[in-house]
Amino acid sequence: MIYLDNSATTKQDPKVTDLMISCMQEFYGNPSSLHRMGLEAEKLVKQARRQILTAAGRPDDQVVFTSGGTEADNMAIFGAAKAGRRKGKRIVTTAVEHPAVLEPVAALEQEGFDVVRIGTDRSGMLDLNALEDAVNEETILVSIMQVNNETGTIQPLEEAAEIIRKKDAPALLHCDAVQSFGKIPLPPSADMISISGHKIHGPKGSGALLIRKGIHLPAFILGGGQEKGLRSGTENVPGIAGLGLAAELAGKGRSERMQRITSLRDRLLKGLEETIEDVRVNSPAECGEEASLCVGSLLNVSFPKTRGEVILHTLEQRGICVSTGSACSSNKKGRSHVLEAMGLADAEIEGAIRFSLSDHNTAEEIEETIEAVSEAVKRFRRLGSFR
Repeated sequence: MIYLDNSATTKQDPKVTDLMISCMQEFYGNPSSLHRMGLEAEKLVKQARRQILTAAGRPDDQVVFTSGGTEADNMAIFGAAKAGRRKGKRIVTTAVEHPAVLEPVAALEQEGFDVVRIGTDRSGMLDLNALEDAVNEETILVSIMQVNNETGTIQPLEEAAEIIRKKDAPALLHCDAVQSFGKIPLPPSADMISISGHKIHGPKGSGALLIRKGIHLPAFILGGGQEKGLRSGTENVPGIAGLGLAAELAGKGRSERMQRITSLRDRLLKGLEETIEDVRVNSPAECGEEASLCVGSLLNVSFPKTRGEVILHTLEQRGICVSTGSACSSNKKGRSHVLEAMGLADAEIEGAIRFSLSDHNTAEEIEETIEAVSEAVKRFRRLGSFR
């Protein structure tokens, strides 16, 4: 099996699995209990907080554990809207955000908030001039993802923060870092950052919202007052411990690991362009930490006069897993809102494939993928199956 769908989810690291099993079998106490078993569980939760803050490079932040990136996004957006509604009612985001941001924002719009969705260029980069025009003294929240989950485009978060300061807006800056955490440095100026465990070889159902010191959000889930009252409910100790270890592992040797992944991504792109005619690259061509344009683990390309879904299933028959877009919205019929917002033609959207790599991939797998994709695209075009 060649797995190239790591933006959807990653294979859990065996070290993470072993730790989670020990939590279930040995350290199963309730972290709120005062006896020894409870204290041992509490230590694991505290350790996970430290591991996440160290990996994030934000030692002073508050960490609120959640069930994943979606809940972290919801907590940030609804919390900021509720906390800031006396200062203004404008929310600014982009048209290429994950549904975990777009749907809560749309719900707030129905409640009367003024929502502005910023467009992007052909590579998915947000329009900073439009952002500057949108941010005003009524803006209470700006929510921008750091790395797009379909194209890998890295958004200019620091420039966005500077615009907020320049406009003297009361806005909090929220960053969905689900696709960037463990791959590139997180934006220093973000006030709230969402992360997810299963994107960094950690457990599904685990995530966290990092909140800058001094920022106060209202409670998101009421109950026993866990997580300093922001998210009540007994902590998922195995998931939290697994997330903490995954974050620590993701932080170690990050630059070297991403350089190797980026080289595989570059070889994949070169091979596809050399063996297939009319390949449209939807991700920014320059990638890697220094380029600051595209994360080195993701490549989105279109093969016009094909259907991405057919290519996907053809590759699957050869044991190669890829994607046509966001797995989180794959159960919804319709076109990719990201590629549509980027201005791609219908044929380009129809024939788009997303390849997302991890450190588990090898050079041999990339060569086999190039061959398989080339054969699949050429066969489809030769048969004239496009309608």
